[in-house]
Amino acid sequence: MNVADRPAELETVFTVIDYYDGPRKGIANYQGTPSYYECIFDDVAGDYSDLYYLTPIDQHTFEVAMEDWEIWRRWEAAYHSGKVTLDSHPALPEDRNRHEELQAILDAALQSSPKAILRKGQFYLEPASASPPGVIRPLRVLWTQPDSNTAPA
Repeated sequence: MNVADRPAELETVFTVIDYYDGPRKGIANYQGTPSYYECIFDDVAGDYSDLYYLTPIDQHTFEVAMEDWEIWRRWEAAYHSGKVTLDSHPALPEDRNRHEELQAILDAALQSSPKAILRKGQFYLEPASASPPGVIRPLRVLWTQPDSNTAPA
């Protein structure tokens, strides 16, 4: 769904670090606070649900994630422009060492907390940009309270 068709309460999606038929993990605002989101896999349905665990992150983790996201965005633009191959994924050669440093920090920091809150997430595409075809367009998300009968056990 496009942002033009959206409700007013949309939050900013900063990163998408896992995508499979939609954003599965990344960082987005929840009530204005950067939070790690992680989609819940529905074992009964054998597919991802529209439910997410949301865990607030600290400023340092947010800054590290945004630096790594910029590294990935440079790679993504170069890849979709035909300047690099998939073999270089997920960072350009000149960014590889820094990406690996940042990734080590993020692997430890970005985890769903036992205190994570559960929300239903609906993602919306921002209007088309001048990005090359295939590049992930900016997203917004609407977080809502799930129905009590859809919450995981």
